[in-house]
Amino acid sequence: MIPSQSFNNISFFQPPAFLMIGIPGLEAIHGWISIPFSSMYTVALAGNCLILLAVRRTSSLHQPMYYFLSMLALTDMGLTLATMPTTLAVLWFDHRLISFNACLVQMFFLHYFSVVESSVLLAMSFDRFVAISNPLRYASVLTNNVIIRIGVGIVARATLSLFPVPFLLKRLNFCPNKTILSHSFCFHPDVMRRACADITINILYGLYVVVSTAGIDSLLIVLSYTFILCTVLGLASPRERIRALNTCVSHILAVLVFFIPVIGVSMIHRFGRHLPPIVHALVAYVYLGVPPVLNPVIYSVKSKPIREAMLWVLRRKCQS
Repeated sequence: MIPSQSFNNISFFQPPAFLMIGIPGLEAIHGWISIPFSSMYTVALAGNCLILLAVRRTSSLHQPMYYFLSMLALTDMGLTLATMPTTLAVLWFDHRLISFNACLVQMFFLHYFSVVESSVLLAMSFDRFVAISNPLRYASVLTNNVIIRIGVGIVARATLSLFPVPFLLKRLNFCPNKTILSHSFCFHPDVMRRACADITINILYGLYVVVSTAGIDSLLIVLSYTFILCTVLGLASPRERIRALNTCVSHILAVLVFFIPVIGVSMIHRFGRHLPPIVHALVAYVYLGVPPVLNPVIYSVKSKPIREAMLWVLRRKCQS
């Protein structure tokens, strides 16, 4: 810790490390809180691994819809692994320090996987649109090469969008007495507000990333489902309408599970600065922790082929 009397002698300061709080106000019961968090991480990793194994080992699932689901499962695993080490270190061992550079790396991957997830959900909505509006050309439109190109485009988009963020933070002069983060991980709005410099560029660029990724993706998803609904309403048979809509239920739930917390965390950080720190922390944990846990549950419950393939993989594991 740098003595307060030496602050005036510092022209440029970057903290060697940040101190993570965990859940503000509940530090005394972090040990108990670690139980549900550990369970959530276990469910998220196990569930998404099962989906990947099920799609890989079941030839009937080698279709565009399930390839996109595999992308979603991989993204959810990445998002889980981005926050799990520091969160469990704080809750289990009360290890609260994270170096400045490690913090920037974690922050990059945390937001990177969020942008990737938004893009994958958009790709899945396009998949549902093609499958319902033009089922006869579904296989010829979404070929393996097209899916690979979409995947590469998603990765490139997320990388290019977030690559400047750590460097925009590296240029800032930080306050020596403001090195405490309000989460157990490095979250961009939280980190940039530890600076003593003008953060207008950081705020504007962060807003640009949110609008150009999650904002545009959400609008395009709504547009795709508008077209899907028009197509479904044009079907003559009520049974065909219900059948077509049933193929979209899992994806709609996954979209809601992801975008509702995104909207919540964006609103909280821009308009809820007066709220208690625990509110900011809990909203961030919901935003980052709930989608990876619920997505495998949603698809295993609502998709019979996925459920049967996952059970088959489990039986094979038990027998071996």
